[in-house]
Amino acid sequence: MTLRKKWSVLLFTLCSLFLLSQLAAAAPLEADKPSKVSGEISAKPVQVFDVAAGKVVKTIPNDAEFQKQAADWTNSVTGLAPQITTDPGCSHVYRVPLEKPVTVQTGGTTVASDDIFLFYCKDKPPLLLMFDSQRKPFLFLFKADIQPFLRKVGIPAA
Repeated sequence: MTLRKKWSVLLFTLCSLFLLSQLAAAAPLEADKPSKVSGEISAKPVQVFDVAAGKVVKTIPNDAEFQKQAADWTNSVTGLAPQITTDPGCSHVYRVPLEKPVTVQTGGTTVASDDIFLFYCKDKPPLLLMFDSQRKPFLFLFKADIQPFLRKVGIPAA
């Protein structure tokens, strides 16, 4: 990979991380207000961010099933991702606000957060992004199956 292409990938990824951090830190929108209707929980809704479009394209009421799936992901973390950036082929990022904060420990790294971000990259292992209390990003590898989550969300279409 040429130096120019590496810089382009790094810049793209940093911009994506910046947009996601702004999304995570943004003031609650009307759609973010907690509700408790038919199995929904009090956490903010799940959001689907389309990387190419540069915006949230779907908001879904958060529920116990999403919380269980997120717990499965964080409980199956195998370590920090060896790369410091995501792949430019990652088409969607899913924000899953947690009802209760979770702590991930791997190696000498401990990160606690009440928001996790799932990076979906076609033909690549998925990644979890978490921000620590100083808003420093950490990318994690994990083993849990994300297909049930993708089917429930409906993006990308199967």
